[in-house]
Amino acid sequence: MGNSDSKLNFRKAVIQLTTKTQPVEATEDAFWDQFWSDTTITVQDVFALVPAAEIRAVREESPSNLATLCYKAVEKLVQGAESGCPTEKEKQVVLNCARILTRILPYIFEDQDWRGFFWSTVPGAGHAGADELDDDDGARPLAESLLLALADLLFCPDFTVHSHRRSPDSVESMQSLDSCEYIWEAGVGFAQSPPLNYIHDLNRAELLRLLLTCFSEAMYLPPSTDSSVLNPWVTFFCSTENRHALPLFTSLLNVVCAYDPVGYGIPYNHLLFSDYREQLVEQAVQILIVTLEHDGGTPHPPASSSSIEEQEPTGPENLFVNYLSRIHREEDFDFVLKGLARLLTNPLTQTYLPHSTKKIQFHQELLVLFWKLCDFNKKFLFFVLKSSDVLDVLVPILYYLNDARADQSRVGLMHIGVFILLLLSGERNFGVRLNKPYSLHVPMDIPVFTGTHADLLIVVFHKIITTGHQRLQPLFDCLLTIIVNVSPYLKSLSMVAANKLLHLLEAFSTTWFLFSVTQNHHLVFFLLEAFNNIIQYQFDGNCSLVYAIIRKRNVFHQLANLPSDPASIQKALQKKKKSPDAISRTSSQETVSMEGSHPAAPAEPGTLKASLVAIPGIDKLTEKSQVSEDGSMVSIPKTDSPHVVRSDQSTAAATSDTESNSGRDNEDVFYTEAEMERRRLSTASSTSLWAPTPEWILSWKCKLPLQTIMRLLQVLVPQVEKICIDKGLTDESEILKFLQHGTLVGLLPVPHPILIRKYQANAGTAMWFRTYMWGVVYLRNVDPPIWYDTDVRLFEIQRM
Repeated sequence: MGNSDSKLNFRKAVIQLTTKTQPVEATEDAFWDQFWSDTTITVQDVFALVPAAEIRAVREESPSNLATLCYKAVEKLVQGAESGCPTEKEKQVVLNCARILTRILPYIFEDQDWRGFFWSTVPGAGHAGADELDDDDGARPLAESLLLALADLLFCPDFTVHSHRRSPDSVESMQSLDSCEYIWEAGVGFAQSPPLNYIHDLNRAELLRLLLTCFSEAMYLPPSTDSSVLNPWVTFFCSTENRHALPLFTSLLNVVCAYDPVGYGIPYNHLLFSDYREQLVEQAVQILIVTLEHDGGTPHPPASSSSIEEQEPTGPENLFVNYLSRIHREEDFDFVLKGLARLLTNPLTQTYLPHSTKKIQFHQELLVLFWKLCDFNKKFLFFVLKSSDVLDVLVPILYYLNDARADQSRVGLMHIGVFILLLLSGERNFGVRLNKPYSLHVPMDIPVFTGTHADLLIVVFHKIITTGHQRLQPLFDCLLTIIVNVSPYLKSLSMVAANKLLHLLEAFSTTWFLFSVTQNHHLVFFLLEAFNNIIQYQFDGNCSLVYAIIRKRNVFHQLANLPSDPASIQKALQKKKKSPDAISRTSSQETVSMEGSHPAAPAEPGTLKASLVAIPGIDKLTEKSQVSEDGSMVSIPKTDSPHVVRSDQSTAAATSDTESNSGRDNEDVFYTEAEMERRRLSTASSTSLWAPTPEWILSWKCKLPLQTIMRLLQVLVPQVEKICIDKGLTDESEILKFLQHGTLVGLLPVPHPILIRKYQANAGTAMWFRTYMWGVVYLRNVDPPIWYDTDVRLFEIQRM
């Protein structure tokens, strides 16, 4: 039968289903078989031939027919899982049923009355026959039968895995098969790499697509911070009920981390053959990120220093999370980290060898997976930071941040990148690693500089803050917190990076910027804290920064003498009306960008984006830890009133004002972006809500940690001026040489304790990750467009 005939017959069956007002009995196999017995229809055909309007019509007008279609399709999958699909026809029936269910499920989820349908039990339904009921309580809910059948089918010899049969006659029983021997790819916990078989890859991808669709019920529930509401599909699939949970988790992780898009080592090879593995890798990474959910209510136990194996044997109920958190062999960590770094770097190599490799598109999913690995497995986090391998993840993240800074449709990518760096910056080793010289030549739209990875990070952050779009302002606190966290460990900043930091201070300390929003002064506190850390703990190698501070000394004097009288406040606010832009875009000695780089571009008109919920304020995102003499960290309990300053005015106390109640305390309230935009505009119009007062300015001005810098200026400025007069110098290098050999030992205030703000998980960020991750999954599945035009509630789809 030709393809056009197949499509015609399938379409006829669909029309019959939508026009039959009478229920069709489940026993009428001749009718139901029309949907899956035909061998030549693709998933794209199914989407084209089953229009949304018709699915909704059947759902409303003949619900029993829709129910029977689902039952019969699941029943076919269960039969295939039991028989092992020995014939081509059976394999085809399984794939067709999977395609039909992928098409229909979103329409079941979008209707509240139907959502429970797959979890109800109907005697005999979903089983091969009513007479051979399972030994347990009889009928399983349809959802459970479907999920277990999919798990079995993913380890089905000659269908989704290689057969291990000795002779053609022997049969591998699906019931007794040990799927741990059939893991899809070598890597964690498995040594053999099975030969590539593109048919198996295609079949796995079709079944994983249906699995992802099952899990997507989460998209149809509105955002909520109640972490005890778990996704029933994920909970069941990742429970001990699924005997394939371990080999499937391992297969998914290994397939992703072993993937090499370079066409297996031969440049330009990807142009010669279609890479079936890529589609599988995309599905695998999406399944991993949506199944790795926190258990409701209880965050995972902190990893003790002993081996992970010794934790209470139970661990998280979700077996995928459980297995992920228990990976502990060095070679496993190495395999995972190298694989993720290779894939994250892939789009960068594209830029200097165009078309030499296949450009992957799933870097956002990879970043979420990396985040979850660090979050659920602290040993992995420490492994990442143990060597300079962490820089192989840092550079691509900085590349993505810089590249997406002007594109409003990629604001989620900006957040996940910054969150990962915030998490890493809470560990001392990250700051230490940043001192490694940066020698890569990835074309990036940033000034050319010679220096370390720390310089790269600062230059990119400066670019984001000064030339990114407006929606990135909530991230400024996070960006500067990262700089403060690493500052005590930075041995030698380049002149370019030093100038960038001072330019930020200059921009943030203008009166109109400080007086226009209640929390803008926090940004000045963060920068001063970073300068203090470098001066107190890394003075010797940082003559460029000291020189930059001396050159811009008037900025510090202006801050110390910040006016707070009503007339000055008025004058500052008048200025704001003239220049509404957030940060002065004046060039900070803007140098030429790197060769071969493209400017960061805004979103193309018509680009779709998924909305995100607001992120909690930095005081909710982090908790403060103090670094003690031996380098260990002690967390500082939160005080009730962050405004109380001890009388000795020590920096440690003074910095607490950085986290004053920023008006974003109520983290249980989530707004869609449209709502946030409305709020922003309404606060802008009715300035009556908040206006700066002299008392308010004085309340934080007195806590500005300027003592160390003022003392430095007091000692060094006269010396530098004297050199210039004596030697008639205008030459920077002589002054830098002097500063390099200078010392302030005994002249500075007693060094303050180092404060690190470590990322801490909370309901707000968990919710943010859920909406971001599902938004990515929605937008990345366009062929076929699984969820397009269905009534998702977790986020809004907006057109740029």
